Amino acid sequence: MRVVSGRIFDVVVDIRKSSGNFGRWVGTDVSEENRREVWIPEGFAHGFLVLSASADVLYKATEYYSPEHERCIAWNDPDIGIAWPLQGDPILSWRDKAAMSLRTAELFP
Repeated sequence: MRVVSGRIFDVVVDIRKSSGNFGRWVGTDVSEENRREVWIPEGFAHGFLVLSASADVLYKATEYYSPEHERCIAWNDPDIGIAWPLQGDPILSWRDKAAMSLRTAELFP
């Protein structure tokens, strides 16, 4: 994943129940200026916050999109505790508004 234009705060969360790092997250700024790329392996959730007026994000994937396997975890889940760099509440997509907690999501073993 990389940012073609703009700037985002990118977050990856370990959602593998068998992992010693289950529920831990890491976040980093990714922008057209710093040219960082982020690899999100299987068993990890991914989300981002746009920090510029707009952003174009480019993904590559190892498989075709499979909506029946998609899960959405709440951006503000207190069990994860992501320190988003924002003031107030973000503008959310309909999918993100319906997100569930990490505890109730059906995740990888």
